[in-house]
Amino acid sequence: MTTPIYAVGDIHGQLDMLDDALERIERDGGPDAQVVFLGDLTDRGPKSAGVIDRLLTGQAAGRRWIVLRGNHDRMYSHFLEDVPRPDPQILLGMDWFSDRIGGRQTLESYGIEVTEASRYYQVHPVARTVIPQSHIEFMAMLPAFYEHHELLFVHAGIRPNVPLVEQTEDDMCWIRKEFLEHSDPHPWLVVHGHTPGSDPVHEGNRINLDSGAGYGWPLTAAVFEGRDCWILTDQGRNPLVAG
Repeated sequence: MTTPIYAVGDIHGQLDMLDDALERIERDGGPDAQVVFLGDLTDRGPKSAGVIDRLLTGQAAGRRWIVLRGNHDRMYSHFLEDVPRPDPQILLGMDWFSDRIGGRQTLESYGIEVTEASRYYQVHPVARTVIPQSHIEFMAMLPAFYEHHELLFVHAGIRPNVPLVEQTEDDMCWIRKEFLEHSDPHPWLVVHGHTPGSDPVHEGNRINLDSGAGYGWPLTAAVFEGRDCWILTDQGRNPLVAG
């Protein structure tokens, strides 16, 4: 019998949704279930600080949780370095505090007010003081992928036909077009998030579990046995098959 492994899509500060997803997972697989979180823990939603705390304390308590890095998590870490810097992959004219990104909501979840008149030199030292060092270190050390037998878990995707050892974190956190439009098989079934949709999607060579929690849509939790996938609902497993 194949041991199940679970995955949770992009959380984006939605702590209540995360707790609900964890309850669904525990009902299906028990407290020792192995779970992969696909990144984008932060931004947009109201409780990014709570999400980070839930995951790092869960790991510290011995939960079998693998937490991956998403592009929003990179921006969080880049801002909290000694000297803040933009992610080189971000669009020109945007930064972590842009309305489309949601960094302001992340700092507000720590009680840090950011106004239209705020400046980097004012906000950065406050954030470095207020945000727990454990959060900063946890987010800075997140891996970009997790390989599990026939499955590859990653935030955004991979560059097609490139060996895993040659994949870059830039692509794993940010890629879209080249990965999403590639229909040939990969060496694994790639399980990813990053590109929100109204529902999880199975494309044969990849499964997208980002169902738009950052915009207030549901947060998806799934279970895998080999390459077979089910979405976890309040009523139990619902198979997700290639369309």
